[in-house]
Amino acid sequence: MIIITLSAGGALLLAPLPAQAAAPKDPVRALKAKLVAGHGVRFTETTTLVDGSDKQVLQRRTGTFQFSRKGVAASDITAKGLQGMGPERVITIGKTSYLSGGLWADKLPSGKRWYRVGGLHGSGGYNGQVINPVEPGTLAALVKKGKRAGNALTGTITFKELDKVSPWFAASIPLRYHDDTKVSYRLTLSGAGLVTRVTSSYAATGVFDISAFDGKTMTIDTRFTSWGRRVSVKAPAPATVSTEVDE
Repeated sequence: MIIITLSAGGALLLAPLPAQAAAPKDPVRALKAKLVAGHGVRFTETTTLVDGSDKQVLQRRTGTFQFSRKGVAASDITAKGLQGMGPERVITIGKTSYLSGGLWADKLPSGKRWYRVGGLHGSGGYNGQVINPVEPGTLAALVKKGKRAGNALTGTITFKELDKVSPWFAASIPLRYHDDTKVSYRLTLSGAGLVTRVTSSYAATGVFDISAFDGKTMTIDTRFTSWGRRVSVKAPAPATVSTEVDE
């Protein structure tokens, strides 16, 4: 758009209007536009236990989410740093998970590599990210409770509130001590409104009510890349799967 002005000599001059800032993109709408079957997003994640100035990395995870039209259809996640155990890999399709390595490495029958269970994100879920912005309902709740400033969205939500809106949270930490635990979160958004980073923190005793965690904070930093890439998460070969483990 232009403005027409008259110069001192009577000539017409054309001047552009001042540029206006673009309206912030709606994160929920941006997410839903990416929910195409056979596509997904990748993430990397670091969990740190913080005690004042002392910081201890508890776990690192990498993974992929595969989309359906409604949200997450499947995931493939590997966790490392599980209290001295080897890496744990969890493939989840719908409401079924396949667990391998980590805690399960020495508990499976001979010739089996995977333990099939109901939807559960393995041992790594207990130290993993409690906020999943790939779930439209969860993201909508975070937007509603949070405050937007530029490309950042910050807020606070409780374990109980997350449990109501997030299948991811319910499966990650099915056993926890304090539903009133408050989670502080910060979402970083791209210019297109997509979440590129989530940081969250909460009292460590919210999950593990043990004296060693008194006064300490669990902090999780998750970064999302390759939004909309083609993804294919498949179940393990049936011959490698067991529904039983040794106690």
